[in-house]
Amino acid sequence: MFQAKRVSEDRLDIVISGKLNSEAMERALDELIEKSEGMENGKMLFDVIDYHLPSLGAIGIELSRIPSMLGFIKKFNRAAVLSDKAWLKIVSELEGALIPGLEIKAFFRGQKPEAEAWLESKN
Repeated sequence: MFQAKRVSEDRLDIVISGKLNSEAMERALDELIEKSEGMENGKMLFDVIDYHLPSLGAIGIELSRIPSMLGFIKKFNRAAVLSDKAWLKIVSELEGALIPGLEIKAFFRGQKPEAEAWLESKN
C-alpha cells in the first residue's frame, strides 16, 4: 500500500506498507509528482508501517524515472521517516547524507509528534 497526502502547502505525508510491484510503483511515483506540484522548500513525513523490498519490476520503474524523481526531490529540504525497524532508520539517514539539499531524520513510529516538530523546526 502507498498513500500520499498533501497536508499543507509545503508538506506531504506518505504511508508505505507491504511490497510494491511495478504497477504500484508507477502509481506511487505519479502520485508523488502530482501531489508535490508547486511545492518549494517542502517537507515529507514517511510512515513506514510494514516495509518489504519492492519487486525487481518496481525497482526498474523507479530507475527509469530517475530524471523526474530528481526534480521531485529538489522540491524538499527535509524528510522524517517513522519506522520501528532499526535497519530502515539507518538506511534512511544514510540516504539523506547522499542526497544534496535533503536532510533526513528517522524516528520510531511512536515518535510522530517529535518527527513533526523536527520537520517544522528551523535550523
